[in-house]
Amino acid sequence: MKNVGDEEADVESGRFDKVRESNSKTSRIKVNNQALLSGLAYCLSSCSMILVNKYVLSSYDFNAGISLMLYQNFVSVLIVSSLSILGVISTEPLTWRLIKVWLPVNFIFVGMLVTSMFSLRYINVAMVTVLKNFTNVITAVGEMYLFNKHHDNRVWASLFLMIISAISGGITDLAFNAVGYTWQIINCFLTASYSLTLRRVMDTAKQVTKSGNLNEFSMVLLNNTLSLPLGLVLIFVFNEVDYLYSTPLLRMPTFWVVITFSGFLGLAISFTSMWFLHQTGATTYSLVGSLNKIPLSVAGIVLFHVPTSLENSASILFGLIAGVFFARAKIKERT
Repeated sequence: MKNVGDEEADVESGRFDKVRESNSKTSRIKVNNQALLSGLAYCLSSCSMILVNKYVLSSYDFNAGISLMLYQNFVSVLIVSSLSILGVISTEPLTWRLIKVWLPVNFIFVGMLVTSMFSLRYINVAMVTVLKNFTNVITAVGEMYLFNKHHDNRVWASLFLMIISAISGGITDLAFNAVGYTWQIINCFLTASYSLTLRRVMDTAKQVTKSGNLNEFSMVLLNNTLSLPLGLVLIFVFNEVDYLYSTPLLRMPTFWVVITFSGFLGLAISFTSMWFLHQTGATTYSLVGSLNKIPLSVAGIVLFHVPTSLENSASILFGLIAGVFFARAKIKERT
């Protein structure tokens, strides 16, 4: 028979087990809530950034994409520097050694942003989203030749579907613009080059930092700071200065509110993507990124009253589904 002491011990043990189980459930709920919240924040900021840029370039008819990029990067530098000074985040000091290592990546980064602005001015959001799938094709080929990485048949099959959807989408696009499509294809090459070059440069960059590490905040500050002088040069090269002097948009307070908001959104993408990646992982991040293109494309067509046909809509949907298949194929390949 159990004595009183044993019964008390059992009661206490049962109580502790219930408390432990309750704490475990609470922590799981908190993690799930954090993952859901970070995912929603990432999707919202990512979609909003593209839609706001399209609104500025098309609805306002702002013909200075480089200037818009420059102002957005200036806002990002201002915010990140302020947070670093206040001690909210930590960033690496911008030494000359680090700048020299990072400059090649930054040239590609600026080219990627500028060509994105140019293409978005002429092409609707849905077609830009579908054409961006070419980036995955170029990146996959680049990985194969530069890093000897071999992809399985599912990946190549989904890439082939992306190419077919992009070609059929272009053929059936009622608002086809050759200039816009050219800029977008260049953007795909630059985006893939940025992704491939970043892998090589990051290891070298870490070696020349004081801490031996380079976090996301430091990369955001580094990229955006170095883009400012290069952006100023490009403004003169593309003769945007005369346009800025003559346009009445810069005298409209509402316009400044919108472009400043776009700068905050650009920085929000960096923060929310890092938060979401930390809460989930690369697998969920890539899959959500692909699924995110579907509501973005629909919103782009509805908000900007894009003329479309059944064939073009089917091509866009086909391309978006191919993007989801690609993400799933990469996940299975990785596991």
